[in-house]
Amino acid sequence: MTETADTAADTQATTRPTNLADEAALDDFISEHEIALVEFYTEGCGICASMEPIVGNVARQLDIGVALVNPRDDPPLVDRFEVRSVPLFVLFVDGDPVARHAEGFVPGDDLTAWIDAQVDTTTDH
Repeated sequence: MTETADTAADTQATTRPTNLADEAALDDFISEHEIALVEFYTEGCGICASMEPIVGNVARQLDIGVALVNPRDDPPLVDRFEVRSVPLFVLFVDGDPVARHAEGFVPGDDLTAWIDAQVDTTTDH
Protein backbone atom coordinates (compact mmCIF):
# COMPACT_ATOMS: atom_id res chain seq x y z
CA MET A 1 0.00 0.00 0.00
CA THR A 2 2.88 2.38 0.67
CA GLU A 3 4.18 1.84 -2.87
CA THR A 4 0.82 3.00 -4.28
CA ALA A 5 0.81 6.07 -2.05
CA ASP A 6 4.38 6.90 -3.11
CA THR A 7 3.46 6.47 -6.78
CA ALA A 8 0.44 8.74 -6.36
CA ALA A 9 2.62 11.35 -4.63
CA ASP A 10 5.21 11.14 -7.41
CA THR A 11 2.51 11.52 -10.07
CA GLN A 12 1.04 14.53 -8.29
CA ALA A 13 4.49 16.09 -7.95
CA THR A 14 5.01 15.97 -11.72
CA THR A 15 1.50 17.14 -12.63
CA ARG A 16 1.34 20.31 -10.60
CA PRO A 17 3.81 23.14 -10.50
CA THR A 18 5.66 23.43 -7.19
CA ASN A 19 5.29 26.81 -5.50
CA LEU A 20 8.67 28.04 -4.30
CA ALA A 21 9.01 30.56 -1.49
CA ASP A 22 12.47 32.00 -2.11
CA GLU A 23 15.89 31.73 -3.71
CA ALA A 24 16.98 28.87 -1.44
CA ALA A 25 13.88 26.84 -2.36
CA LEU A 26 14.52 27.56 -6.04
CA ASP A 27 18.13 26.38 -5.78
CA ASP A 28 17.01 23.19 -4.01
CA PHE A 29 14.33 22.52 -6.64
CA ILE A 30 16.76 23.01 -9.52
CA SER A 31 19.32 20.70 -7.93
CA GLU A 32 16.68 17.96 -7.53
CA HIS A 33 15.68 17.90 -11.22
CA GLU A 34 17.77 17.11 -14.27
CA ILE A 35 15.44 19.33 -16.31
CA ALA A 36 13.39 22.04 -14.63
CA LEU A 37 11.12 24.77 -15.94
CA VAL A 38 10.59 27.71 -13.60
CA GLU A 39 7.96 30.37 -14.16
CA PHE A 40 8.66 33.72 -12.52
CA TYR A 41 5.31 35.40 -11.90
CA THR A 42 3.66 38.09 -9.82
CA GLU A 43 0.38 38.16 -7.95
CA GLY A 44 -2.35 39.82 -9.96
CA CYS A 45 -0.76 39.02 -13.33
CA GLY A 46 -3.61 37.57 -15.39
CA ILE A 47 -1.32 36.05 -18.01
CA CYS A 48 0.75 34.41 -15.24
CA ALA A 49 -2.38 32.91 -13.70
CA SER A 50 -3.53 31.60 -17.08
CA MET A 51 -0.17 29.85 -17.56
CA GLU A 52 -0.41 27.73 -14.39
CA PRO A 53 -2.59 24.94 -15.86
CA ILE A 54 -0.49 24.99 -19.03
CA VAL A 55 2.77 24.47 -17.15
CA GLY A 56 1.06 21.65 -15.24
CA ASN A 57 0.20 19.98 -18.54
CA VAL A 58 3.77 20.49 -19.75
CA ALA A 59 5.06 18.83 -16.58
CA ARG A 60 2.86 15.79 -17.29
CA GLN A 61 3.76 15.60 -20.98
CA LEU A 62 7.51 15.97 -20.59
CA ASP A 63 7.98 14.51 -17.10
CA ILE A 64 10.12 17.43 -15.95
CA GLY A 65 10.18 19.49 -12.78
CA VAL A 66 8.02 22.60 -13.00
CA ALA A 67 7.91 25.34 -10.40
CA LEU A 68 6.51 28.81 -9.85
CA VAL A 69 8.28 31.57 -7.95
CA ASN A 70 7.28 35.15 -7.23
CA PRO A 71 10.48 37.23 -7.37
CA ARG A 72 8.79 40.04 -5.45
CA ASP A 73 8.87 37.73 -2.42
CA ASP A 74 12.68 37.49 -2.72
CA PRO A 75 14.09 40.57 -4.53
CA PRO A 76 17.59 39.11 -5.17
CA LEU A 77 15.87 36.80 -7.68
CA VAL A 78 14.98 39.83 -9.81
CA ASP A 79 18.65 40.72 -10.25
CA ARG A 80 19.97 37.17 -10.44
CA PHE A 81 17.63 36.19 -13.29
CA GLU A 82 17.20 39.68 -14.77
CA VAL A 83 13.44 39.57 -14.42
CA ARG A 84 12.12 42.50 -16.45
CA SER A 85 8.66 41.16 -17.26
CA VAL A 86 6.42 38.30 -16.22
CA PRO A 87 5.71 35.60 -16.92
CA LEU A 88 9.34 34.70 -17.42
CA PHE A 89 10.18 31.06 -18.07
CA VAL A 90 13.69 29.86 -17.33
CA LEU A 91 14.69 26.36 -18.36
CA PHE A 92 17.40 24.62 -16.33
CA VAL A 93 19.34 21.56 -17.46
CA ASP A 94 21.64 19.93 -14.91
CA GLY A 95 21.28 22.96 -12.65
CA ASP A 96 22.26 25.54 -15.26
CA PRO A 97 19.89 28.06 -16.86
CA VAL A 98 20.00 27.24 -20.57
CA ALA A 99 17.14 29.32 -22.00
CA ARG A 100 14.67 32.09 -21.19
CA HIS A 101 11.26 32.86 -22.63
CA ALA A 102 9.50 36.12 -21.76
CA GLU A 103 6.91 36.79 -24.41
CA GLY A 104 3.63 36.77 -22.48
CA PHE A 105 1.11 33.96 -22.91
CA VAL A 106 2.55 30.82 -24.50
CA PRO A 107 0.23 28.06 -25.77
CA GLY A 108 1.06 24.64 -24.34
CA ASP A 109 2.24 23.15 -27.63
CA ASP A 110 4.55 26.11 -28.20
CA LEU A 111 5.98 25.85 -24.68
CA THR A 112 6.53 22.11 -25.08
CA ALA A 113 8.22 22.61 -28.47
CA TRP A 114 10.45 25.36 -27.01
CA ILE A 115 11.52 23.09 -24.13
CA ASP A 116 12.12 20.14 -26.46
CA ALA A 117 14.27 22.31 -28.76
CA GLN A 118 16.33 23.65 -25.86
CA VAL A 119 16.85 20.22 -24.28
CA ASP A 120 17.81 18.69 -27.65
CA THR A 121 20.33 21.49 -28.19
CA THR A 122 21.90 21.21 -24.74
CA THR A 123 22.05 17.41 -24.66
CA ASP A 124 23.56 16.91 -28.12
CA HIS A 125 27.21 15.98 -27.87
